[in-house]
Amino acid sequence: MQDIFIACVDGLKGFPEAIEAVYPKAAVQLCIVHMVRNSLNFVPWKMQQEVAADLKTIYTSSTLELAEQMLGAFEARWDKDYPSIGQSWRRNWARVIPFFDYPPEIRKVIYTTNAIESINMSLRKVIKTRSSFPTDEAVTKLFYLALNNISKKWTMPIRDWKAALNRFTIQFEERLVPG
Repeated sequence: MQDIFIACVDGLKGFPEAIEAVYPKAAVQLCIVHMVRNSLNFVPWKMQQEVAADLKTIYTSSTLELAEQMLGAFEARWDKDYPSIGQSWRRNWARVIPFFDYPPEIRKVIYTTNAIESINMSLRKVIKTRSSFPTDEAVTKLFYLALNNISKKWTMPIRDWKAALNRFTIQFEERLVPG
């Protein structure tokens, strides 16, 4: 791999800096799914849908300025009960907002595409019932077989991918290598 346009990361310390060191042109975006999921950890079950809907107004805003207003509105409404949510979004804001530099077609696939999460869940399921492995080779073989089975199930295209691909071609024309 010679280039990455956008890397979505889950908040692992040092990961953004490592990506930027190897791929200096890459935009590093904090995964919105993880941000929302982590935010909802502070909220009782009965309130999660309402809080999630208000968070959605932030990351689906049409502009960065509107997103900042929506974050302010979120904090005004929820900081009394859940101050750590607004604090977390403010603390991570520089890594939340890179996708506002892109058109809606690209932004949508950034915050809705979760193929990696699906793979990770499937791999965890495979090793869940085993407490240990006799060798490193055994776990490597198991993962190989699991990934082989997972890839056979990939029949659904990524939603709105064609529109996003078209925008990627325009946005990154000088970096896109014809395949």
